[in-house]
Amino acid sequence: FYSLMSRESPTLKYWLLGKWNNAKVAVLGASGGIGQPLSLLLKNSPLVGELSLFDIAHTPGVAADLSHIETRAHVTGYMGPDQLNAALKGCDVVVIPAGVPRKPGMTRDDLFNTNATIVATLADAVARNCPEAMICIIANPVNSTIPITSEVMKKYGVYNPNRVFGVTTLDIVRANAFVAELKGLDPARVNVPVIGGHAGKTIIPLISQATPKVEFPADQLSALTARIQDAGTEVVKAKAGAGSATLSMAYAGARFTFSVLDAMNGKEGVVECAYVRSEETECKYFSTPLLLGKHGIEKNLGLGKLSAFEENLVADAIGELKGSIKKGEDFVANMK
Repeated sequence: FYSLMSRESPTLKYWLLGKWNNAKVAVLGASGGIGQPLSLLLKNSPLVGELSLFDIAHTPGVAADLSHIETRAHVTGYMGPDQLNAALKGCDVVVIPAGVPRKPGMTRDDLFNTNATIVATLADAVARNCPEAMICIIANPVNSTIPITSEVMKKYGVYNPNRVFGVTTLDIVRANAFVAELKGLDPARVNVPVIGGHAGKTIIPLISQATPKVEFPADQLSALTARIQDAGTEVVKAKAGAGSATLSMAYAGARFTFSVLDAMNGKEGVVECAYVRSEETECKYFSTPLLLGKHGIEKNLGLGKLSAFEENLVADAIGELKGSIKKGEDFVANMK
C-alpha cells in the first residue's frame, strides 16, 4: 500500500484519496488582473487535476505559460464566445472573476450594467454545460451578481442555492490582516468572521467574534470597521487608475476555492463566509459563516451573538442590500 501511495504513482494516489483531488476547475475571466494570479495559485494546487481557462482575449498565451509549471494540473485555454461551452464541459467548480475593474471615483455599483451582462451570459453557459458545478462569483457588484446568477439558473430549472457562492473572502482576509497588525498577532492565526454583503456599509466585520479574542476602544473599533469596509477603495486610490485589488483578491478567491474542494473531498469542519441565498435575515441573500460539505453548503452557521455596535451595522446594511438584490433580479427579469 505504501508503494501505491508513493510519489511514483501520483494518479493512483489521487484516485485512492478521492475524485475531487482530480477536480476540473474553470476560471472565467482568466486573462485579467485577478484571473491570471488566481489561475497561477490554482495551478499550484494538488487538488486541481484540470484547469480550464476562458476569456475573450489572450487565453491561449496564459494557458501556455501556466502549462510549463511542474505541477500536475493539465491546463487548457479557450478564447471567445464560440469556445465558452467547451471550456465548461465537465467542470466541478467554476470561478468567475470576469468583468471590468473599478477605477478611482467608482463604486462597485457603477460596474453594474457591464458586469451584470457578463455574469448573466456566463451563468447561462454554466447552466447549460455544468449545472451541478459549484459556482464561485467574484465579479462585482457581488451583492447583485449572485441574485443574477441565481435567477439565470432558475430559468433553466437547475438552481441549487447550496452551490452558488458570492466570494466575500477578501473582506475576511483584510479583517484578519488589519486586526493582526493592530494587535501584533500572527495574521495566519487570526479569524474574523465578516457578514452581510460585499460593498461599503454592507461589509460587517464581527470583531466581537474574532479568534483569538480581541478588544478595541470604541473609536478604534469604529475606525477599524470603516477601514475594512473601504479597503477596496484604499487599493483603487493607491493604484491611481491602474486597477483595483487583484493580487489580494486572487489570493482570497483561491483560498475559497480550495476550501470548497477540500469539503467536496470529504474534509470535515471546513467553514468559510460567503454571500448566499439565506433565511438568516430579512434579506434573500446574506453572507454568514457556512459549514461546507460534499454538496456545497451543509449548514448555515448564522450570525452568532452580535454586539450592540454590530447589530446597528446589520440594521444599517439591510436597506442597501435589499436594493442591490432587487436590482439583480430585475435585470434578469428584463433580459431579452
